[in-house]
Amino acid sequence: MSHSEEKDRVEQISDWYLKEQLDFDKRLIRLRYQSLKPYLQAPEGLELGSAEGEMTQFLLQDFARLTCVEGSAELLANILDAPNLVKIHALFEEFEPDRQFNTIVMEHILEHIEEPVALLQRAKHWLAPGGKILAGVPNGNSIHRLVAVKMGLLKHPCELNARDHSLGHRRVYTPETFRQDIELSGLHITEMGGVFFKPLSNQQIQDYWTEEMIQGFYELGKDFPHYAAEIYAVCELP
Repeated sequence: MSHSEEKDRVEQISDWYLKEQLDFDKRLIRLRYQSLKPYLQAPEGLELGSAEGEMTQFLLQDFARLTCVEGSAELLANILDAPNLVKIHALFEEFEPDRQFNTIVMEHILEHIEEPVALLQRAKHWLAPGGKILAGVPNGNSIHRLVAVKMGLLKHPCELNARDHSLGHRRVYTPETFRQDIELSGLHITEMGGVFFKPLSNQQIQDYWTEEMIQGFYELGKDFPHYAAEIYAVCELP
């Protein structure tokens, strides 16, 4: 796909974040941030795929300077300006930084792009000495996807569902395929973990669960990372 076609695709998908995103979708982003926070290294941070800035607002607290790169101009415009925030409208494949970063956050982007291994290979050259790439993706082994197979709603856990299509996902990772792509890029994984044990859909959780239940299943996800809703990896240069 050409860069102009990819830009059009990104802009079309942006509507989902502005019009269809659930409150619980945003809650899950906060839980992902909580999981990554212990690994964030200042002062220079880079967030690839900031969307409308749901995680950006938290990351701003952790860096003297945060650069966020987003392919959708509409989504980028929705991120509130801050003294330590630099907003760049670009596809990841076109981004050419003028500095190195102590932490690169790649949350929920590898499932969207055509060549995830190539992006990881580019991004590792943007790391400052001792820097980390924090990557996170939805997990094909999540309990809610496994039960969808048993119910006949999915043929296999990694089949793209309606929500995947509306979000522009190109693939669904498992912990094994996630690790494989990271290692193919030449990065070393120092830690992997899971975020949120999710037996039901986001809509069902939003409609029926209490905050205590959400916290409990967030903690449970740490104990069962292989079956959590989300998986993350802490990566370094070998």
